[in-house]
Amino acid sequence: MIVDPAFYAAAVPATIVVGLSKGGFTGLSVLGQPILALVMSPIQAAAIILPVLIVQDVVSLYAYWRRWSRKELLRTLPGAIAGIILGYLLAASVSDAAVAFGIGVLSVAEAGRSFLSRRLKRAPGESGPIAAAVWSAVSGFTSMIANAGGPPLMIYLLRRPLPVQQFAATATAFFAVVNWVKLPFFLALGQVSFQNLATSAVLIPIAVLSTMAGVWLVRRVSPERFFGLVYAILAVVGVKLIYDGVTHF
Repeated sequence: MIVDPAFYAAAVPATIVVGLSKGGFTGLSVLGQPILALVMSPIQAAAIILPVLIVQDVVSLYAYWRRWSRKELLRTLPGAIAGIILGYLLAASVSDAAVAFGIGVLSVAEAGRSFLSRRLKRAPGESGPIAAAVWSAVSGFTSMIANAGGPPLMIYLLRRPLPVQQFAATATAFFAVVNWVKLPFFLALGQVSFQNLATSAVLIPIAVLSTMAGVWLVRRVSPERFFGLVYAILAVVGVKLIYDGVTHF
């Protein structure tokens, strides 16, 4: 198990951020791995975060049980699984920086479109089945390559007529499945070790509490403010991904 205090100075905030994301503020989880990457390699950070994500998925699934949109999950999960498989096959040849930069640009563009639509008082267009297939595949691919699957799914779900609770529940169920599907591929890539698993176990109590805090906050935020916050998260995450992409090219 890792015992370096500097690691936990980064790991605890990263776990809290990911927990709030799992509680319903989808997209924040993208920030967890970069925080950990300040004190370790991105690959080891991803390996430590994945078991924590799976535990948080259990907590958030319990909190949102059966509140998700079955229709949206049937639309998005096949594409996500295809994207994960493609990401695994291309893991050695795809640049993390290029993926981060591309998703960052798309995220900022979508947040900007929403902002202009609100200012001009125009109703945003709804996403259809083709958009579901495309964005879910991109989400699965970027989740496998760079743990950045949140923004692509948000771009799709934010254009669907979902209430706050159903939006949060659908995103939660989607990434719960994605993380379990990713696990054997991470094992195949040799990214899971006893040391990493032991370190993940230390973070689990913080993971559970932060996820419950996220669920509590979502249930007490008005729909208008919630979706405003989600778009703001999308914009901030997008800028962070663009920065990561540019600095690592």
